Amino acid sequence: MAELSAPKQKLSALIITYNEMGYIEKCIESVSFADEILVVDSYSTDGTFEYLQNHPKVRVLQNPFENFTAQKSFTLKQASNDWILFVDADEIVTDELQAEIISTINDQKACEAYWFYRKFMFKNEPLHFSGWQTDKNHRLFRKSKAKFTDKKIVHETLEVDGNSCILKEKLVHYCYKNYEDYKGKMLKYGQLKAKEAFYKEKQFNYFLMVFKPLWKFFNHYVLRLGFLDGKKGMIVSYLNALGVLERYRELKRLEKKNELAYYLVMP
Repeated sequence: MAELSAPKQKLSALIITYNEMGYIEKCIESVSFADEILVVDSYSTDGTFEYLQNHPKVRVLQNPFENFTAQKSFTLKQASNDWILFVDADEIVTDELQAEIISTINDQKACEAYWFYRKFMFKNEPLHFSGWQTDKNHRLFRKSKAKFTDKKIVHETLEVDGNSCILKEKLVHYCYKNYEDYKGKMLKYGQLKAKEAFYKEKQFNYFLMVFKPLWKFFNHYVLRLGFLDGKKGMIVSYLNALGVLERYRELKRLEKKNELAYYLVMP
């Protein structure tokens, strides 16, 4: 008897959004090969939600943003299929990566999850260094074998019950749209990292507030060869360091707020 071929695996592409017009269109187009495209929007004000509502291939929901881990966990629960492709709204799946994803999920020997390396774009020019050359994230995985840990609220981390492998093709990430956008993103990340540290009862330290941002800049610009990216490397390394500084500023604010609340409730 002829051996029966395994059924084609279905894929859900998941995205979280907030004010992503100008980028979400290309992202949606690049994942249109998925059997389901699900977007969870945190109440965009720039027309993103309305665009998604009118897109024939997209199922869109709205959910208040608490933090990245909570939003992605909520999104994951809404997915219809076991195989999940999680992308950011400013990321693009190339034709080559698409072919590798389809081949991978239909391989009976597939791992439970896959790391993606990313190609970082400064506007429309690639960043070759500046600390990003070894960056990788879990983006393709089985819903039944993975979940986002609740120990982190930013730079969300996937816990996988099984093996993780690495795909060869890279995901294209338009990380730097303009100066103010990237600065705002780094400050927001810094504030969320401060909340994460505060929940873990880590204490503010003046020395670390000075040392850590300087080290971040030196590490990205010098040790991770950011200077080879020219002016782009200088800007990105500076704003990454600014995000670290904001983490300690916010941690200090949270501690003062907590102390004030304590004294107000004392008899």
